Amino acid sequence: MRRHSGFTSIVTYAIAALMFVATVISAQAQRIPRGTTIVVRNTDALSSGTATTGQRWSGTLVNDLAVNGEVVAPAGSRVRGTVSDAESSGRLSKPGTLALELTSVNGIPVTTDMYAVDGEGHTKSNVAKIGGGTAVGALLGGIFGGGKGAAIGAAAGAGAGTVGAAATGKKEAKIDAETTLTFKVQ
Repeated sequence: MRRHSGFTSIVTYAIAALMFVATVISAQAQRIPRGTTIVVRNTDALSSGTATTGQRWSGTLVNDLAVNGEVVAPAGSRVRGTVSDAESSGRLSKPGTLALELTSVNGIPVTTDMYAVDGEGHTKSNVAKIGGGTAVGALLGGIFGGGKGAAIGAAAGAGAGTVGAAATGKKEAKIDAETTLTFKVQ
């Protein structure tokens, strides 16, 4: 059995130390600086009605991403992120909300601001449905029952309009597949 000389041990430790230093320098070179704008395209559609907070999503980088003049992620590189907030829409109020964060670009971890969207507001649609139901009810009530019939028809029409608004009222926030999303590194 042959024993290792002290020289061999020193060389082995020196090589290991150099490899460690190279890894640390490489990792530092691949940090994406604060304030960098990153534009991506998501792969799949997302909706506040089905997404959950913490859910992962993925996409691709739209443009080359350079740090200190060196491209660390070419266009088309894989990006990953999480749903940071997802709230489903109510029926008569509160449209859905959906917020995304980017967590990595080409395997490089990042912390970004949120990309957020809200569902369409309910107010205009609900006013039209309820107000329209009230007007139609008052008109028909007035025709068939006079003044008292108009009041009863208006109440019944408003109720029917409210039911119609509730039945059709979910306004989820949606992000279609292949949507261009812009994030800023924090």
